[in-house]
Amino acid sequence: MKKRHLPPLNALRIFETAARASSLSAAAEELGITHSAVSRQISLLEDWLGQPLFRRQGQRSVATEHARAFAAEISSAFDLLGDAAVRFGKTPSTRVVKVNSQTTFAMHWLIPRLPAFHERYPDIEVSVTTSNSAETKGLVGFDVLIRRDALDRPEWRYFERRPLFEEQLSLIAAPALLKRNPLEQLEDLGRQVCVSSHTRVGEWERWLQAAGVAELRPRRFQRFDHYHVSLQAIVDGLGVGVGGLPTLAHDVQLGRLVLPFAVTAKGSSYSAWVPPDADKSLPLREFLDWLERAAGG
Repeated sequence: MKKRHLPPLNALRIFETAARASSLSAAAEELGITHSAVSRQISLLEDWLGQPLFRRQGQRSVATEHARAFAAEISSAFDLLGDAAVRFGKTPSTRVVKVNSQTTFAMHWLIPRLPAFHERYPDIEVSVTTSNSAETKGLVGFDVLIRRDALDRPEWRYFERRPLFEEQLSLIAAPALLKRNPLEQLEDLGRQVCVSSHTRVGEWERWLQAAGVAELRPRRFQRFDHYHVSLQAIVDGLGVGVGGLPTLAHDVQLGRLVLPFAVTAKGSSYSAWVPPDADKSLPLREFLDWLERAAGG
């Protein structure tokens, strides 16, 4: 390892301030130390460098041209040190709310709305992780968990539940797909590929029943293991599918998905669950209140 050839760091810090200030007295006042302490550190650095850094100009000591150039480089180095300390240290003013959410909710509902939250609460950091399990084992250290459908398992009875919204199921498709293969009436679904997932069994059939065409069958099914994967396949134009609003409202607003028909069916419910051991801090209460407002908007 290369040995660093560094001058006394405290002397460097005081020198950098003195080179910026109008005088050694002004530097002492800025640093909250005495004039003699500044002078001692400057002398120490001059001895280490082997050349003077200040010269007399009337009643004041002013930095030489060489010293001003040296101070500019030191200032940049201190800026880098400060940035690193902020990035890798714990910022006292930042308050963290740890959220564990199901993947689809996080990707399509929560994350698109976080900029609005941070605009209102700039000093609260929302740390988001995803998990699709209904098991509480291993889900420790979180302030709030967001899950789909009622969780009637015994371990969840001790959680505080805050209902968010109930989805309305709609037929969804990518604009590019409908341009290639238009849907003008319900019977046209027989020419389409239906994209579904193993985690949302029965939603396609529920929507067909609400539309009054329960016996209709698509050209073929394309199934995936997880719902968020099937949604990406629909966005990419692989086929049509069934999706819930308001979960996918952001995708519809941006034009990534369209709703070919006005028919809707009852979908899943989402709730926020606060663990019994969570710190009921002000940041958590503010996040939960915002979450409820956003869900109801």
